[in-house]
Amino acid sequence: MYHDQSWLEWPFLAPHHRALARDLEGWCAAHLPKAHPQDTDSACKELVRKLGAAGWLRYAVGGLAWGGASDAIDTRAICLLRETLARHSGLADFAFAMQGLGSGAITLHGTPAQKKQYLTRVAAGEAIAAFALSEPNSGSDVAAMQCAARAEGDDYILDGEKTWISNGGIADFYVVFARTGEAHGSRGLSAFIVDAATPGLEIAERIPVIAPHPLARLRFTGCRVPAAQRLGEPGLGFRIAMQTLDIFRTSVAAAALGFARRALAEALVRATTRRMFDQLLSDFQITQVKLANMATGIDSAALLTYRAAWLRDQGHKVTREAAMAKMQATETAQQVIDAAVQVWGGLGVVSGHPVERLYREIRALRIYEGATEVQQLIIARQTLDAFRGEAGR
Repeated sequence: MYHDQSWLEWPFLAPHHRALARDLEGWCAAHLPKAHPQDTDSACKELVRKLGAAGWLRYAVGGLAWGGASDAIDTRAICLLRETLARHSGLADFAFAMQGLGSGAITLHGTPAQKKQYLTRVAAGEAIAAFALSEPNSGSDVAAMQCAARAEGDDYILDGEKTWISNGGIADFYVVFARTGEAHGSRGLSAFIVDAATPGLEIAERIPVIAPHPLARLRFTGCRVPAAQRLGEPGLGFRIAMQTLDIFRTSVAAAALGFARRALAEALVRATTRRMFDQLLSDFQITQVKLANMATGIDSAALLTYRAAWLRDQGHKVTREAAMAKMQATETAQQVIDAAVQVWGGLGVVSGHPVERLYREIRALRIYEGATEVQQLIIARQTLDAFRGEAGR
């Protein structure tokens, strides 16, 4: 399968990033299944085990002492891993990404004891992590959260629901955000690590989606969690959630790039082998225009993605840049994949065809970890704030 690696020479990447990408490419070709498995739960568990055994999950956590590849999470490495995995297997990308997102708050705010207990197992592929933020009436509007945690002695009692929780039903633990009431709105939330076997936590519903992966609605009913399982200080849950998303939002853009690059590769195969009216499909100017737009869109999104990743690795706040990358890459990938389906014609909508799978895989990325419309609001607000700050000088 065609794969242009010239972008690896861009100045955003260091030599060890290029080596990482090339090593992972070979591993994916040798170890990832070509077809989507029927039993998604079992497949995800096996992928986590394989990714951990091969050492790739070390990049999903921070802290050498806890099994991480480095003391701080390397955003560019996360992006390279997700892009490469997504190009080969959407489910492998999902398995990797959720290990990072599900444990990211522990990397950022966990105590040494919490990191030892959870991060070491996540990095080894021995424990499956999940991030439980969204609720039936609280998705993008985190301040509307209703799941509550009340202090009772040395414990907290959790009551409420979470939904759209990736790895729901197969996770060994969940990082759960709940209202503890220190202040109104988003300032009165806290974060907790809740083991899957904790009494009072149940899987209320498994949610089937168009690109199959483990997804569930959780219910907490008098769920008793030791105060030692709280992450950070009470009332700082919103900040913890946003800091975690700031790390991994850029990597969503990278996953979209992986899907888009695979779609372009599939379109090129079809365009250069399919004959129509005594010439190849690629000989038609209308096809060439389509391919040109696909290639240009991918490079544009890649530049935004690796700019955001590079800036974060330099210690800069990247709320605006990550939002730009996530919006542009996911929207562009949707367009590129749609064009690839069109190039393949009728075969492109046959169930199980690579571009048909990509068509289903990409749609959720425009919604999760902040829908496109939310990214637009973030970009606009950050831009306006920068303008007002400059004008006020």
